[in-house]
Parts: sequence; structure tokens; C-alpha cells
Amino acid sequence: MATAKFQFDADFGPTAGREALAAAVGEAEARGYRNGMAAAEAQARTEAERRSAMALERIAQLLQVMAANLAAMERKLEVEAVEVAAAVASKLAPALLAREPLAEIAELATSCFGELRNTPHVAVRVHASQHAAAQELLTKIAQAQGFEGRLIILGDEAIASGDCRLEWADGGVVRDSAATAALIEDAVARFVAGPGNGNSEG
Repeated sequence: MATAKFQFDADFGPTAGREALAAAVGEAEARGYRNGMAAAEAQARTEAERRSAMALERIAQLLQVMAANLAAMERKLEVEAVEVAAAVASKLAPALLAREPLAEIAELATSCFGELRNTPHVAVRVHASQHAAAQELLTKIAQAQGFEGRLIILGDEAIASGDCRLEWADGGVVRDSAATAALIEDAVARFVAGPGNGNSEG
């Protein structure tokens, strides 16, 4: 009688049980993998959302800083522009006045005489050194504007060169360059000081 040799790799257990166990293990591994991946993805999304929120917050802060800096820069440029314009005007005005000392007086007289055609008389006070020139110029202007009343030109040392005072029975008008310059200087100072400064008085 022949005897079969023992095979060490022979499987003596039930095949169905082994396959079921292998399937269960495989399913458990797959489920664990899926759960691990899902958890990792959720954590990654949470971290990404956190980083995005932080980045957006930082961007918002930077935009606020940029807006504040831009506003400050615009304000500075405005102030510098006003200061330069005021400085140029203060230098230019005396030169223009020296070149055309009666120009402002002529402009004021032209605008007034047209409205004063029926006024009996108008007195114009100018600096004494400009009396003769003003007499000739204002007479021509009065005639050109149809003024038929009596025009009186007076020299007055108290009036600055280039300024004048027009007077008639029920009114008058003054050109005072010093007062105008003071008003402009005050307006510039208020602007440079900042919005709302110096405006508390009603």
C-alpha cells in the first residue's frame, strides 16, 4: 500500500471560512481607509477655511491701512497745494499791482458805474499818488458806462495804493487789499488746520 507524502503547504481548514474572513478583513481595511481619507479631507478643508479667513482678515486690515494712508496723502497734497497757491499769490499780487496799479480800481468802477447811471453823484477815494491817473481813467469809465451824475475823485493818504472807496448817497463799496489778504490768510490757516478746526463759533 502506497503512502502519500505530507505536504506542509496543504490547507486542512474550511475554504469558505477563510474567504469570508479575508473578505471581512478587506472590507474593514477599505472602510478604515475611506474613513481616514474622509477625516483627512475634513481636516484639510477646516485648515484651508481657517487660513482663508485669516488671509481675508489680513487683507481687510491692509486695505483699511491703505485707505487711511491714501486719505492722509490726499489731505497732505491738498494742504501743500493751497499753501503753494497762497504763497505764489502773495508774491505775485504786489508785482501785478506795481505793474497795473489802477487795474483793480478800474474793474470795480466798471461794475459799479453801470448800476449807478441815475445816481446824482459818486465820490471815489484813491491814494493821493494815484489821484491824477485815477481822475482820467475813472472819467472815461463813467462815460463808457453811461453814468451821467457828478463824479468826484479824491486823493487820500489813508487809502493804500491800488485800493479805493466808492461812495454815493445811499451806499458804497470798498476795495481793501489788506483786508482781503487777511481773509484769504485766515481761510488758508483754517484749511491747513484741518476740517472742523476753528469753526466752533456760530
